[in-house]
Amino acid sequence: MRVTDETCRTGTRPPGLSARLKFTLSYAGIVVVAGAVLIGLAWWDLLRYVPDNDQGLLFTSPNRYLLSRIFGRAAAIAMVFLVAFGLIGGWILAGRMLSPLDKIADAARLASKGSLSHRIRLPGKADEFRELSDVFDTMLEKLESHVGEQRRFAANASHELRTPLAISQSLLDVARQDPSLVDAELLDRLHTASRRAIDLTEALLLLSRGERGVFSREPVDLSLIAEEAAETLLPLAERRGIELVVTGEPATTTGSAELLLRMVTNLVQNAIVHNLPTGGTVTVHTEPQHQACVVRIENTGRRLAADLVPTLTEPFQRGGERVRDDDHAGVGLGLAIVHSIVRAHDGALDIVPRPAGGLRVTIRLPSS
Repeated sequence: MRVTDETCRTGTRPPGLSARLKFTLSYAGIVVVAGAVLIGLAWWDLLRYVPDNDQGLLFTSPNRYLLSRIFGRAAAIAMVFLVAFGLIGGWILAGRMLSPLDKIADAARLASKGSLSHRIRLPGKADEFRELSDVFDTMLEKLESHVGEQRRFAANASHELRTPLAISQSLLDVARQDPSLVDAELLDRLHTASRRAIDLTEALLLLSRGERGVFSREPVDLSLIAEEAAETLLPLAERRGIELVVTGEPATTTGSAELLLRMVTNLVQNAIVHNLPTGGTVTVHTEPQHQACVVRIENTGRRLAADLVPTLTEPFQRGGERVRDDDHAGVGLGLAIVHSIVRAHDGALDIVPRPAGGLRVTIRLPSS
């Protein structure tokens, strides 16, 4: 019977011998074969120096006939002992050797039922089974963390998306009950709520796309990406009195130009929005560095606590109050999207608070 992929997925494999029984038979087979070879060599080496029965010494001296009967009976007893010893000893030894696999299998079954908090933690010195156990524990820890993040993300996304939808529903109810109340202000509020819901949905889709890592890859010059993002956001910077400076050298990586542009745009937008009320600066610098492409974005602003920085890349986490602009109202996913895009491009994201205030964000991507 051929085992198909569907059979493997549904767990309906045909029954077979257990690994413990296979190891037992293997151990017993090795012991019996080795014992048979040793007995055969000893028998052959012994009998070749003993005279045969036809020399008239049957009852007066050792001969092949007598030794064959005596040695043959002992050899048969030894072979029976070796078979029993190989089976019993192999069964016990295989059980002890495979016991870590039972614990790993139990942990896997619990994980398949949704329990990710269980850990194996095999005691003892390092070997193949303990290495497998440690890798499995690490995988469970990452899965538990990832599932927890996804649950928090789903809850936060539902809450964030429900707010503009609830506002839209309330405004529509008011308009339906009394059409005479429909005016420009109500339509503007309805438009703003609808646009926020659309922006949030698009951000969620972009975040999902970055996490899946499914996109076409091509050579991308990050210096051109930085200039394009700065040109797009220059009007916002000018309205807020922020000086936007782009410097650096060409730095070519491989990836999605669209996603990388969104990554840099989000960072520059955050740097502008979280800046000083007036007179602040935002610098964008690109350079090739040690087989990597570096994008560094710095901004002035208020001082941030060091323990607040690691939470900035979590969805719907904001580094404090921000002055919103009607054209650039955030949805709390800017740095989460940046982090997702960086990971999808096998890069590294480093966020450090500047001593004078503001942030220094450094992104390292593999060079093409």
